[in-house]
Amino acid sequence: MTLAGGMHDAQPMNPFIAPLPRDAQAGDIDQLLPLWGLLFDEGPEDGGSWRDHARTWFDGVVADREWACFPVVELDGRIVACAVGTLELGVPNPQCPRGRTVRLANVVTLPAHRGQGHGTALVDFVVDWARAIGADRVDLSATPDGQRIYTRSGFVMTSAPRMKFVL
Repeated sequence: MTLAGGMHDAQPMNPFIAPLPRDAQAGDIDQLLPLWGLLFDEGPEDGGSWRDHARTWFDGVVADREWACFPVVELDGRIVACAVGTLELGVPNPQCPRGRTVRLANVVTLPAHRGQGHGTALVDFVVDWARAIGADRVDLSATPDGQRIYTRSGFVMTSAPRMKFVL
């Protein structure tokens, strides 16, 4: 994988090798929203205000490669897998000396395209981007199904449980 200005360039498709991810563009949002909906067991016909907010958020950050990374895998003009990496700034500490953490989220592949290496390629793409922007680490929350991909990519379980407070 080559980095061009900190990002990957699209590679020609080889029928025996999964296509490499490319950076998402503003026009991809209509294909990304249904993929993100799969993460929450939402069908393509389901709506919700989250989609409007996600569209506005994506439009505002998709072109800012210092703060966000949106790799997608496209086959025959259709996005079949995607991921999101966002830079979070925090207080520097022994585990994060510069206070720069990338949050990896929304790694999803359409069911018919799973098991073909797309998830691993997306994770690698975000990790490479995190290195290119000088992040200290990449954090994520993994489903039981996703843990195998992340473990193979070098992620380790931590002792700190993740908690949330919904406002």
